[in-house]
Amino acid sequence: MKDRLIKALAHQGNIRIMAVNSTQSVSHLVKLFDLYPTSAAALGRFISIGYIMGGMLKAKEESISATLKGSNEIRQLVMVATSSGTIKATISNPHVNMVHPVSGKLDVGGAIGEGTLSVVKNLGLKHNFASTVNLVSSEIGEDFTTYFATSEQTPTAISVGVLVNEDGSIASAGALVIQLMPGHDEADIQMVEHVIANLKPISTIYLEEPSVEKLVLALFDDTQVLEEKDVSYECDCSYERMRKGLSLIDMVDLKDIIREDQEAHIECQFCKENYHFSLDVLLEIKKEKESIHEYRVH
Repeated sequence: MKDRLIKALAHQGNIRIMAVNSTQSVSHLVKLFDLYPTSAAALGRFISIGYIMGGMLKAKEESISATLKGSNEIRQLVMVATSSGTIKATISNPHVNMVHPVSGKLDVGGAIGEGTLSVVKNLGLKHNFASTVNLVSSEIGEDFTTYFATSEQTPTAISVGVLVNEDGSIASAGALVIQLMPGHDEADIQMVEHVIANLKPISTIYLEEPSVEKLVLALFDDTQVLEEKDVSYECDCSYERMRKGLSLIDMVDLKDIIREDQEAHIECQFCKENYHFSLDVLLEIKKEKESIHEYRVH
């Protein structure tokens, strides 16, 4: 079964619902990065909300990126989501297996510690929209709730979760975002509070019934599905993109690589693809940089 994203409205359009089952994507990340359980839970929660934020974009060329910086074993999470339903992500430390001493659950908040969440929207305009908030619990869901409240002034309830099996595989993963739209009233607020109060953990819901549509339709009596689509983990790296990145390094460093290594290997942080650049290519890049420098001088 492919991962699925659904957008819907309820309560005369005053409540927006977005839900995703991201079990396949998180399972792929476990294999790709050799994620230990707490790292899997952290990155899985992160991309699950990422899919939904990508789904909030309108135009085809728009994208959104988020960076979560922590102070403990997980120092950084990064993801880039597109309006077309793709996402790519990475984690600074894939090998964290921290369990909370009281609850006995995976301790994502403890593994991240204090820090910030930064979101950048590329909407094809002259300037990108950027915002940074302090982490409130480092459990990721509550931190994105704070982001929506402070940066987008949108009252938001988020349920996000990853259920990890004892063998480290992923049993279920996904997220649900419910937002109050402009013009909402007290009845809408009470309805959302009632739904959230009676909601099982999202990972439990998807474990029992993987269908995103059934979840969304069960939340409110008048839910109207606006859009549903498959979403997937995809990296858009390429040889040319990596070559361009290599051309941006300082000339002194480039000369050192040519003299000492006579080749370069670059691994994509999002998909682990390895790109090799021969001495001839490095000399080409050096020549291009020298010609640009001469042009600027003249």
